[in-house]
Amino acid sequence: MGSSSGDLRYELSQNAYIKLVLHSLNHPTSSVNGVLIGRISPSNDAVLIDDAVPLFHSHLGLLPQLEISLMLIEEYFSAKGLNIVGYFHANERSDDYELGGVAKNIGDHICRYFPQAAILLLDNKKLEALKKSKDRSAVTQLYVRDASKNWKLVQSEGNSRFSLREPSANLILLDYISTEKWKGIVDFDDHLDDISKDWLNPGLFN
Repeated sequence: MGSSSGDLRYELSQNAYIKLVLHSLNHPTSSVNGVLIGRISPSNDAVLIDDAVPLFHSHLGLLPQLEISLMLIEEYFSAKGLNIVGYFHANERSDDYELGGVAKNIGDHICRYFPQAAILLLDNKKLEALKKSKDRSAVTQLYVRDASKNWKLVQSEGNSRFSLREPSANLILLDYISTEKWKGIVDFDDHLDDISKDWLNPGLFN
């Protein structure tokens, strides 16, 4: 890999983005998390996040469940030429804007396999404002690891290093929120409780 994560761009697909935000809306009183699925761009200058898998809405820090889910997810997507390239986290309290210990630990864990991994943290303030503002930027904040392996916020506002692939993503998201589409989201917690529930959420965007 020629480029370090110091100058990589991160591009988030509409489907991955919407899935993650809907997952957090499905569990408004708890922290939720998920993994980002993607690849390095052919030109080696960007991480393309094509998909996302909602992980948990309870006991986020339990390593055995995390290990199992990451193995199954990695196995499924590597056959498609994709990998786990990052981590998504939404804090339990909507006024909490800190990247907490659990999120950093899981991010570090993913970095062992994909050193350029990113963490996306849901910004509840921006999500709330979205209904009024019709803003086109993501309601998530991007964190990447610096040279000393500390997680640093890459300011999302008007930043060229982080973008939504489809400019219409927030309009679709608002439409899905108003139709309560989040009720149908299945995460790994749900799947481990009932394996007939599909964590790939195949019908979500139908």
